[in-house]
Amino acid sequence: MAWYKLAIQPDGDVWLVTSPDFEEVVSFGKTQEEACRNGRNAIEEAIAGRIADGEDIPHPLQEPEGHGRWVEVPMMVYLKSAIYMLMREKQWTRADLQRALGWSHREQIDRLFRLDHQTKLDAIEDAFKALGVPLRVDVPFHASAAAA
Repeated sequence: MAWYKLAIQPDGDVWLVTSPDFEEVVSFGKTQEEACRNGRNAIEEAIAGRIADGEDIPHPLQEPEGHGRWVEVPMMVYLKSAIYMLMREKQWTRADLQRALGWSHREQIDRLFRLDHQTKLDAIEDAFKALGVPLRVDVPFHASAAAA
C-alpha cells in the first residue's frame, strides 16, 4: 500500500542500500534481502526523524512501478505518516488537530506520531475524520474466494 524505492549496489563484501526518496537513508546488508530489510528500517527511521523535525515526507507510491527494488512500509507507519502529511497540507499544528479531535491531553496527539506506539485504529480513524479525509481500505477479494 505504501512503497518506496531502494537503490542497492555491491560495496566490497556487503550490499549498500540507499533511497532516492530519502537522502539520509544509507544502510547495508550481507545479502540483498538483508539490505532491503535494513533499508526499510532506515526509511522508517527517516520518516520518524522528519516528523520529529517538522520536515516534508515524500509521498509513497500505492504500487511499485518499473524495475528495481521497492520496500513496503508497515501499515501503521503509513497511516501515521499520512496523518502528518495531511496536517502539513492543511497547515495544521498538533494543537489544531487536538482541538478538532476534542482530546484533552497532548500526549494523546503525540502518540499519533510515534511510529513505535501501537495506536488504536479508532484514534487513527478519528484523526482522518478530523482532517476531513475519509480513511478507506481496499482489500482486493477475488470472486472465486467469495463464492467458496
